[in-house]
Amino acid sequence: MEFIKEEIEDMSDPEPSRIKHEDTEEQIDQLEVTEQRQKLNYVKKHCDFKTQGTKAKKLHSCSQCGKSLQKKVSLMIHMRIHTGEKPFTCTQCGKSFSQTSNLSKHLHIHSGEKPFKCDQCGKGFNSSSNLMQHLKVHSGEKPHLCSFCGKSFSRMDSFKLHQKIHTGVKDHVCCDCGKSFTASCELKRHQRVHTGEKPYTCTQCGKSFSRASTLSVHLLRHSGNKTYNCDQCGKDFILSSSLKEHMKVHSDEKPYVCSLCGKRFPRLKSFKQHQKTHNGVKDHVCCDCGKRFTTSEQLKQHQQMHTGEKPHKCSYCDKSFARLGRLKSHERIHTGEKPYICTQCEKSFKDATGLKRHMFIHTGKKTISICHQV
Repeated sequence: MEFIKEEIEDMSDPEPSRIKHEDTEEQIDQLEVTEQRQKLNYVKKHCDFKTQGTKAKKLHSCSQCGKSLQKKVSLMIHMRIHTGEKPFTCTQCGKSFSQTSNLSKHLHIHSGEKPFKCDQCGKGFNSSSNLMQHLKVHSGEKPHLCSFCGKSFSRMDSFKLHQKIHTGVKDHVCCDCGKSFTASCELKRHQRVHTGEKPYTCTQCGKSFSRASTLSVHLLRHSGNKTYNCDQCGKDFILSSSLKEHMKVHSDEKPYVCSLCGKRFPRLKSFKQHQKTHNGVKDHVCCDCGKRFTTSEQLKQHQQMHTGEKPHKCSYCDKSFARLGRLKSHERIHTGEKPYICTQCEKSFKDATGLKRHMFIHTGKKTISICHQV
């Protein structure tokens, strides 16, 4: 998986539609004048320090990290990395930057201007550096080679992120729970668990999501398009990944084994959730009552107690349910479907709970680990 480079300043901004185009153009003009004036003042002030061609240029060293720079103005800009100073502020959204060049790039987001065009596909970019990176897609050039596995990359930032997989470096740490991540974008996504932020909203039903990918999957559910079909039982799926996971039911493949109890799982997600039962990790916290849960699904179900939300409506009557499993079980009352069959007497039941209670008659045991569903 390839991650997007996180610059020293976050370049993501509010939607362009919220900003007045004329105000943005005016600030760009003012910024260019200010930048030129700063350069002229610097040349005038420091013209006495020009050296002869035979003499070596004087280097200015950073007192924090030891980096050497040829110009004093470059050192001043560099020092802002250590001090966190961001003197250049966008008048449209209030975001601040350490360099005028970064503010200039940022202002293109408000204006919607993308002056750097790809001559091969016509795609526009707000900076020349982004265009140069994009051109490598057309050339197929991948100059950055991983010495561990031989994989090559077109971009240096993607290459550096990949190397962290081998080295195990996770230098982006959540200040709320201490969990660490390889990339800053991963940390940002994770922090939404704590903040509850869901910036991606479905235009059809208003439901919001913390990830764009989750919204994309959700939109497929509205379309009702299930293009992936199981050739063994005929069940249809929206995603190819869902079909692959389902196929493990038929193959009885359970490649993930718990080293503590020996239990096996067909899915990595189920395996990871199971491991939390051993180590007691409950990293999903209810913001209303503080109760903690092992999985995000458990937290979502719990939060419906606070909200009273019952999103799953019966297609046969007006009854609604907080959980999808309860809805499916209820609808079998209307359809008469009884998919859970006793292997000893062939009596059938509408849900697994009914079958488990029935099996006690045959076995005398209260806990039945094996049940059969058709």
